[in-house]
Amino acid sequence: MLFWWQAPARSRIPRAQKRREEALRRMAALAERLRQQEPELDPKPILELPLEKLVQKLLADELSLESVLCSYLEEAMKVHQEVNCLTDFLDECEEQLQALKKLKKSERGLLYGVPISLKDVYDCMGHDSTCGLAQFLEKPAAKDGVVVKVLKAQGAIPFVKTNISQTLLSFDCSNPIYGQTLNPQNLKKTPGGSSGGEGALLAKGGSILGMGTDTGGSIRIPASFCGVCGIRVTGYRLSNSGVASAVKGRKTVVTVTGPLAWDVESLALCLRALLSEHMHRLDPTVPFLPFREEVYSSNRPLRIGYYESDGFTQPSPSMARAVKLTCRLLRDAGHQVIPFSVPRTEYAFFHLFLGSLFADEGASLLEKLKGDIVDPSMKNTVTSLRLPDSLKRFLAWIWKYIEPRVSQGLETLCGVGRALTRGRVLLGTLDRTPKKLWELHTAVEEYQQEFIAKWRSLDLDVLLSPALDPAFFVGYPAKTQESSFYLGLYNLLNFPAGIVPVTTVTPQDEKELAFYRGYYRDRFDKSFQEHFASEGKTLPKVRLRIAATYRGLRVSSTVTSVPP
Repeated sequence: MLFWWQAPARSRIPRAQKRREEALRRMAALAERLRQQEPELDPKPILELPLEKLVQKLLADELSLESVLCSYLEEAMKVHQEVNCLTDFLDECEEQLQALKKLKKSERGLLYGVPISLKDVYDCMGHDSTCGLAQFLEKPAAKDGVVVKVLKAQGAIPFVKTNISQTLLSFDCSNPIYGQTLNPQNLKKTPGGSSGGEGALLAKGGSILGMGTDTGGSIRIPASFCGVCGIRVTGYRLSNSGVASAVKGRKTVVTVTGPLAWDVESLALCLRALLSEHMHRLDPTVPFLPFREEVYSSNRPLRIGYYESDGFTQPSPSMARAVKLTCRLLRDAGHQVIPFSVPRTEYAFFHLFLGSLFADEGASLLEKLKGDIVDPSMKNTVTSLRLPDSLKRFLAWIWKYIEPRVSQGLETLCGVGRALTRGRVLLGTLDRTPKKLWELHTAVEEYQQEFIAKWRSLDLDVLLSPALDPAFFVGYPAKTQESSFYLGLYNLLNFPAGIVPVTTVTPQDEKELAFYRGYYRDRFDKSFQEHFASEGKTLPKVRLRIAATYRGLRVSSTVTSVPP
């Protein structure tokens, strides 16, 4: 009976894998047809062009739409063969290309002729948006999502969808449908998640611009791990209509959309295209707030806050050094650099961040996993969520005296309800009323105001802090989820935040890891240290996360985020 109950969802997986194989064959066939039109095409000069220059050449008809699409089709297939990053080919890109050719020059958009990649979750008519879940298979979207419509209206050509982590709640990139995506910088490491397919494809040059989503760092971790730029905008700045999610309905720690690209200028161009009146017309819940050129182009001296550690997860030597290096460069450029400390990080992570993600005890998440295979990257979380409340609390009580962070995590997974009496805890009967959820929302709002008050007391323009670096080995994200709060903090605060390259890991950084102990010296700290083990391979780049206030964001060539 159990097998019969599980079979319907699982049985869709082999069919989905076959559909992907067929889609990739059609992709190869289109690339071949386009290649036949220009047999002497050399894709290398096209693939080396930055986005702004590529658009200029397309608008001026110095490059044909066919040559650009062919170049990226061929390169994306090569990258996929190496790292397993694609989930689908968007056949309609050929028809869209032909439609673009008929436009007058005055009708061409800001992204005219640019092939772009989309994270699996973006609805494209006739294609699945799976979230890595078998339940979502064979339910093709009835229409394009709002972001996809706006990108197409601006002339962009979506041509592939990319891989994600199962449920989107892991910062690895693996699911039972499409498998594990690898990091092109080191095939033993993860590209990060959940937008890991985007990060891997961009890092290897198989795409020039991609769209991801971010709930707890899902754009910024892949950008950081793979060596590209990425930004999560303020919640509700871009439309979420037509973006799939394993869990919907949260009002705190909301999922947001955003671009990934090779450089900051490309992110800015994408946001110019997206932040349009067209998006507001398609989704009136999104306010019409155009891209602010006066902020992006400003050169005024800034007051920049910084911290090297959040006081919760001890940063690796390279993470801390990246902040120091950037601060020195900013001082030399004439900016003021002011120390900042994150308030109550442990409380913010367990009670507010995890508390918001699993306010329903993970019931919505577990419902989506019924009849599915649980990916290894999610097994620890799912196993814990499936425990009876009484057992979770009993284990939390035991772990409290051994590893307090494990204890707090188990307590949080019991949801927003709290035991009324000791006897009712043992019976698993808890008080789960809307009042408790509203109290959690209120606590999040109070923390946001506390953080903003501290920001304003220092009169800051921007805040610099470590990213999560370098890339983890495959399988390690599940062992040290707490470390991702370097990124997740800004989802809790609902601040825009971006990732830009800073430096590379040095041999000295690796030597200093021998002295790494962590603040708690528990299993999470040990796993965080272990993942940095070097094998003498090419050392990955270190990234710096930048966060801005609610007022907007730009990232300059000096690795700075500047709000108005």
